[in-house]
Amino acid sequence: MPFLPRPANLDGSVGDYGFDPLGISNYVPISYLRESELKHGRIAMLAWLGYVSVDLGFRIYPLPAEWEGLTSATAHDAVVAQGGMTQIFHFAAFLEMVSWIGVSQMLQGSGREPGYFGFGVDYLKGKSAAEVDRIKLSEIVHCRAAMFAFAGVVTQSVLYNCGFPYDNHL
Repeated sequence: MPFLPRPANLDGSVGDYGFDPLGISNYVPISYLRESELKHGRIAMLAWLGYVSVDLGFRIYPLPAEWEGLTSATAHDAVVAQGGMTQIFHFAAFLEMVSWIGVSQMLQGSGREPGYFGFGVDYLKGKSAAEVDRIKLSEIVHCRAAMFAFAGVVTQSVLYNCGFPYDNHL
């Protein structure tokens, strides 16, 4: 924030704009905060895509008869009753436990970068440091935008009680 002093613990990494008005970086390692931001941003990108896709009519068949006509906003309760959300919870919990190994090593000084799990980075080979930084900045900006976008999509679909494009006033 321009009128506040720059927090001392921010490390100047890609995407660091000096924004930490609550001083969270004074209590939590910045690498852990970046890991968390990347994880939640990546999930938000997938969540936005899934939420909008359902409201546009995409389905995985065979579809139970009681799920016909559900929107993204109304699907949650039906899927909880069916048990599908329990499966998703267990899968997410397993992924969290496995990913903690890498996060723990990072916090102990292994040199692992936040968000890196050893796959999906072949496109970075042969790129200069400036190009890699530009790609990392692009990802973190898109992650931040996706978190706001998903929150906006959910809010609008519930407030207006309609599907995509979530505005029944037009």
